[in-house]
Amino acid sequence: MQTGGMPQGHAARLPFPAPEPAAALPVMRRVQERRQRMTAEDGRTGTLRGQAESGLDPDGAPAEHEARGRHARGPDEMPMRGWKDVLWRTVRQVIEDRVEAVAAGVAFYTLLAIFPGITALISIYGLFADPAAVVEHMTLLGDVLPAGPVQLMSEQMLRVSRQPQGQLGFGALFSLAIALWSANQGMKAMFDALDVAYGERQSRSFVVFTAVTLGFTLAAILSTALVLAALALLPVALDVLPLGTSAEQLLDIGRWPLLVLIVVLGTSVLYRYAPSRRTAHWRWVTPGGCLAAVVWLIASMAFSWYVANLAGYDRMYGPLGAVVVFMTWIWISVMIVLVGAELNAELEHQTACDSTEGQPKPMGHRGAYVADTLGKLP
Repeated sequence: MQTGGMPQGHAARLPFPAPEPAAALPVMRRVQERRQRMTAEDGRTGTLRGQAESGLDPDGAPAEHEARGRHARGPDEMPMRGWKDVLWRTVRQVIEDRVEAVAAGVAFYTLLAIFPGITALISIYGLFADPAAVVEHMTLLGDVLPAGPVQLMSEQMLRVSRQPQGQLGFGALFSLAIALWSANQGMKAMFDALDVAYGERQSRSFVVFTAVTLGFTLAAILSTALVLAALALLPVALDVLPLGTSAEQLLDIGRWPLLVLIVVLGTSVLYRYAPSRRTAHWRWVTPGGCLAAVVWLIASMAFSWYVANLAGYDRMYGPLGAVVVFMTWIWISVMIVLVGAELNAELEHQTACDSTEGQPKPMGHRGAYVADTLGKLP
């Protein structure tokens, strides 16, 4: 029976030695030091297979075990004391994982990827509809995003949409591929950061890692194009269908729950498939997705109000004010996504039940650090 450290055959909890420069050696060292410090300060971190199979729990008697959710088969079965443990560890891991610093690195790569992504978006959208309409739809985001990001993205969309239609179609074959490759660097940075949150080391080969991240990048762009196309068709449908004023108001209000639902789905898919580990059941990634969606919407609105009413970015940074606002908003958004991942990871870390897909396996054989170990109690 092992009482600490990692399960047999499981990689040490090191972050992202990614095949691209999205990885940062200082962050790797910090997380490695954190793993060693946690193991040294409490042997209960990483309670392994023998304890789970025998029913022995060094944290207390079976009653204590149940009260803390050590047998929870899903977040809905987690008792209040278990949630307190999870929240306590989540806050601790956010601090020890240097989420602010990691999010800043991801925000940098995301900012570099945004404009190639816009080029790819316009190229794809231009194959099916008037690409200039995308700029008009950006005004719908004005209630959520700060004015700076909306202005920057709108200007770039307008420049790309003014290209001839034939050039846009041909761009889907050549320059679209270049734009996708450039935009993919932001997605790779996000994958690396999620490996940190889940305590995993990137084990995919360069080809597989690039293929997966490219798939996510393309899916994100296609999803955005579909949402914008739906926004374009909505006014037409309202004009054609004999809907009353109340129905139109309901549709107008319903865009906010729809936006939250889209963010929940997107982040949950990211939490499930991005980390280099055996995939978790959907029920173990949804809580972080819900938290990230709601907090992101509130934070984006609050930051937009702050920039419009209190902050003086234009006076302080001059022409760079819009860029600074944009990067700050991306940094806040990435940080929220990573906090959601930390919450999901600690939820899995709280239970001894198998949280991964497939037939239940004993601890040490699940292919995921947080599923193969039990988290430290307060």
